[in-house]
Amino acid sequence: MDFFQAFLTVTIVHLLAAASPGPDFVMVTQQSLSNGRRAGMLVSLGIALGLSVHILYSSLGMAALVSESSEILIWMKYLAAGFLAYMGIRGLMSKPASGEVCNLQVKREPGIKLISIGFLCNALNPKAPLYFVSLFTLVLSPQMPVFQLFLLGIWMMLVQLFWFGAVSFVLSKPTIQKRFRTFSHWIDRVMGSLLFAGSLRLLLTETK
Repeated sequence: MDFFQAFLTVTIVHLLAAASPGPDFVMVTQQSLSNGRRAGMLVSLGIALGLSVHILYSSLGMAALVSESSEILIWMKYLAAGFLAYMGIRGLMSKPASGEVCNLQVKREPGIKLISIGFLCNALNPKAPLYFVSLFTLVLSPQMPVFQLFLLGIWMMLVQLFWFGAVSFVLSKPTIQKRFRTFSHWIDRVMGSLLFAGSLRLLLTETK
């Protein structure tokens, strides 16, 4: 497969993977609806940066090793489940904002905290190694230069950032914010329950 074919394949497959419902999507949705566009965009940036972890070990030929190591996957599963459970419990404990319910002011969490949330959500995903083994096996050839592999990795991060940035942009529009602001704590609780359910699902999933 030449570089152009690999580029098209990576674009289509990775966009479909990014668009599929999962912890990343839930996290961006929760932050965008509850804390506005800035929070959603920064979490999206963190998710894209988290992708670099998987791209790095995949480009070094370690994806197959990670995906076949039950010990590594078990640790990734426990860390991811703990993180999702923590974020889920935070959402479940959300309370109505004090003051005017229609007030469009949102919390301004520190930027580094929001980026870290997105980064950890993606980087700790124990399903990622298998996905990258499949994707890189499909598109890579022994003749592909390192710089082309680097370009594909950067492009995947941009695709991820573009998709979740678009999700955040739509969900943080003033008209949508006004509609959801009066019951934002219920959104947090629903999203928190999804994240917590995701952590339980991870723990109950067998690791080969």
